[in-house]
Amino acid sequence: MLILSACNVKPAEIEYGSDACHYCDMTIVDRQFASQLVTSKGRAYKYDAIECMVHSSQEQFADVEMAYMLIADFDEPGTLIDAQSATYLVSENLPSPMAEYLSGYKTKAHAQSKLDEFGGEIYSWNEIQSHLKRN
Repeated sequence: MLILSACNVKPAEIEYGSDACHYCDMTIVDRQFASQLVTSKGRAYKYDAIECMVHSSQEQFADVEMAYMLIADFDEPGTLIDAQSATYLVSENLPSPMAEYLSGYKTKAHAQSKLDEFGGEIYSWNEIQSHLKRN
């Protein structure tokens, strides 16, 4: 039984208000911006903001195989969705925890709706990687 459960790679539950961000050490409190990386070996890393996860994946985990890359769906707080298929909005009228003004959406239509409301620019996963890349 123990051997079977050891092979079960899955995301960890985020304990809002008590878990700390792996990247910046801030307490994870906002369900609209949380994110998580899970390695292929099952190690979960939790983040208070999508931008923290992106920076961490670029700086600390560039060569690590991930089983899951998850972000909070802004429209469904607390629901984690696949980061690579999500659509992102950067809008100075929609602040995020680490001041990158970044939010994520399950569909491009949802992101477009927020863009119409708040302004800004829409990005894909690859585009947001480039946008947040630090030199």
